Amino acid sequence: MTTFTKQKLTFYQFLEQCPEEGFYELVNGEIVEVRATRNHDDVADFMADSFKDEIKRFNLNYVVNNTAVIKTITAEGVEQGRKPDVSVIDKDIWRSNRTAYSALEESIQLAVEVTSTNWEDDYIDKLDEYQRLGIKEYWIVDYLAIGLREYLGNPKVPTVFVFVLDSNGRYQRHQFRGAERIISPTFPELTLTAEQILTA
Repeated sequence: MTTFTKQKLTFYQFLEQCPEEGFYELVNGEIVEVRATRNHDDVADFMADSFKDEIKRFNLNYVVNNTAVIKTITAEGVEQGRKPDVSVIDKDIWRSNRTAYSALEESIQLAVEVTSTNWEDDYIDKLDEYQRLGIKEYWIVDYLAIGLREYLGNPKVPTVFVFVLDSNGRYQRHQFRGAERIISPTFPELTLTAEQILTA
């Protein structure tokens, strides 16, 4: 009996082989399609629009994108290609190579993941990879309350988590529910409540 081991793709091989239609990530060396429900997309779009409004209102040097793929590295040194549901990127980094495809190796300012059936990726894998990359702010929007009880409580309550990188390069977790106003270092004047985001 012969066993064939499929070769794991590097980040650059992933960019070359990734289909042009649809959204994909590189996970453990394999191309994985990322699909979302309309409800999921509505929440992500609401976040993107809110961030764009703040950028315009205060003339901030950021762009908001929902197609950018970011190169991350696991604790084991495996290259991943992650596509946050919403990315807030330094405009100078984004425009440094205008003819490039939307893949980045640099850290971004803020990443948002809206939870779905693969919620463990958001709470465990992406949390670790984004912290390792140095993404300054990472939001998990758990509008379905499907994450762990240690995060969401018992009974589980829909929650917006904002993880902020501290001076030691570790994420500090802040949670927001109901009418609580979201506190964001990137957008300090943001007036959104958790409920507005979770019911978008």
